[in-house]
Amino acid sequence: MKIHFFLILLWKFVYCVSFFSFENRSESQKCELRHRGKNVKFPKQFLFGVSTAAYQIEGAWNEDGKSPSIWDTYTHLHPERIADHSNGDNAAESYHRFEQDLRALKELKVDFYRFSISWSRVLPKADTTSQSKKAIDYYNMVINTLLENNIQPMVTMFHYDMPDELSSFGGFTNDIIIKYFRFYADFLFKTFGDRVKKWITFNEPFDYCVPGYGNADFPPMVHAPGVADYLCLDNTLRAHASAFHLYKAKYFDSQKGKIGITISSRFYYNKNKESDEVVDRAMQYALGWLAHPIFGKSGNYPFIIIEDITSNSMREGLPWPRLKPFNFHWTKYIKGSADFLGLNYYTSRYVEIRDPPGGEIPSWEYDSRIKYSLDKKWKRAKSNWLYCVPNGLEDILRWIRDNYNNVEVYITENGWSDDGELVDLDRIGFLKAHLQAVLNALNDGCNVTHYSHWSLIDNFEWNMGFTEKFGLYYLNMTSRNKERVAKHSAHYYKSIIESRKIPSSDNFV
Repeated sequence: MKIHFFLILLWKFVYCVSFFSFENRSESQKCELRHRGKNVKFPKQFLFGVSTAAYQIEGAWNEDGKSPSIWDTYTHLHPERIADHSNGDNAAESYHRFEQDLRALKELKVDFYRFSISWSRVLPKADTTSQSKKAIDYYNMVINTLLENNIQPMVTMFHYDMPDELSSFGGFTNDIIIKYFRFYADFLFKTFGDRVKKWITFNEPFDYCVPGYGNADFPPMVHAPGVADYLCLDNTLRAHASAFHLYKAKYFDSQKGKIGITISSRFYYNKNKESDEVVDRAMQYALGWLAHPIFGKSGNYPFIIIEDITSNSMREGLPWPRLKPFNFHWTKYIKGSADFLGLNYYTSRYVEIRDPPGGEIPSWEYDSRIKYSLDKKWKRAKSNWLYCVPNGLEDILRWIRDNYNNVEVYITENGWSDDGELVDLDRIGFLKAHLQAVLNALNDGCNVTHYSHWSLIDNFEWNMGFTEKFGLYYLNMTSRNKERVAKHSAHYYKSIIESRKIPSSDNFV
């Protein structure tokens, strides 16, 4: 009993010292945002959750008939491309340790849990000719257990881990992927849709298309910028719309669920304070590229993108544009093909026109003609790309409101990286500021209804391996039991969920 009391006193001392240093940083090192609007609480219907992805936490990469995904093959053949030469073979072992994840979810008291299903685990041959009963049983267990504990499942169908089988004929550059994905989606709706009411078709298409098929930083390591990455984005939109219409025609009447797509985007600020044209250009080349065909009035790519790429293609001597506008059939088919817009927001940038254009010819960088920069006052996370810009989240929600008829928005990822410390006051500061941005946007009439923090636990962070940690829970990778240990940020997030208010970061314990 005395030891327990001593540990509590020690924990309080460490917290107070850490918080004192946190509060006494220079203004340039803080991550905060002022409250705007009269409402200080989140509405009762607003939902809080956390997110994960199958490859990043499940492990069991070759068990129960699972076939390799492109990330299995990539990390096995190219360990030198991962910062610590690690892989997702074991990761957090969530395939065998879901009860530990559930314990964390219950402690947080989240309303929903966003997770992804491994395509190559449930359908080892990528089509429905081979189905893994044990994998189906696993996901049924996850879904049923969540519901038993009043936690809504939110399922992402594709989170980077395409079955390696599909790479043999071009992956997302071959339009046959539309049929494969449609049959995969049909399988998911039929198997789990009686209980899953919120579906996300694809997570961050830009972030697997451009690195995977453009600059070859991600699997399948295709280097064809301005061509293959554009085909990937194009076929992803078609596959998404195909799954959406399948659900509406075949399953909606009985299942009554919602289906959307998650797009990642920063918000952009005008560095030279002259015209907002450069801000709109940057937003169209980021969020608008994928959102405009679905949520915009035209049902097609933003006009500026079509115009730029068509004229550049002609200048390069091509007889056709590297990105073709959708024809009448696909315009009608894609327009309106989502019940909500999933948004992954982490950070922002300043922008200006780059003249002459940078990047390879052709490439997304060359076509967009945008130069990015930072503000030295922005606080940086462990990730070299991640800076705390909470006003960017508020502004991007307004931009969506104004450009896409105030479509319903789920914030499906938002988070901060560090070294995995338990006293993670920087993550608390990030959480506080960004949830304030969401509340400000709500007060300004934005139709945002869900917030999901990335991530529940520390996990495999793609090319950075386990060198960067985003979790609310620390993952003990060296332990036999892979314990999940609550960080200070977990307690802070729980206090927000319980009170529906944003407490000051010094009084949540």
